[in-house]
Amino acid sequence: MRQAYVTAAAIVLCAAAPLSAHHSPSAIFDMGGRVSVTGTLTKVDWINPHIVMTMDAKGEGGSVEHWRFESNPPSWYRSVGLARADFAKAIGQTVTIECVRARDHSLFGYMQKIKLPDGTSLELINSADPK
Repeated sequence: MRQAYVTAAAIVLCAAAPLSAHHSPSAIFDMGGRVSVTGTLTKVDWINPHIVMTMDAKGEGGSVEHWRFESNPPSWYRSVGLARADFAKAIGQTVTIECVRARDHSLFGYMQKIKLPDGTSLELINSADPK
């Protein structure tokens, strides 16, 4: 019987490790500093566990860069008074997003702050914030 408890405990501990790794943005993102990107919001995927936004921004030399940003879950936005409709209105308009950038230097970031076209500015509170 004791062996069954030890085995069950080992399974639970092994299953928990990937869950905690999922919530470690420092594995994917360079937490050393923020970058600011201004461009046209092209899409908002209002999904769990994280909202994903895409934007077209001008890169160096004037070329268009297609950025993707991971963000907090929909429930967090609802808790601060923003809804899916607020972001739907912003699609096709200019927004500014501050993010920590992906370690591989791709055009992917973990959003830390967003300024919407109506002037609303929102600082995100999440696990990506340096302690």
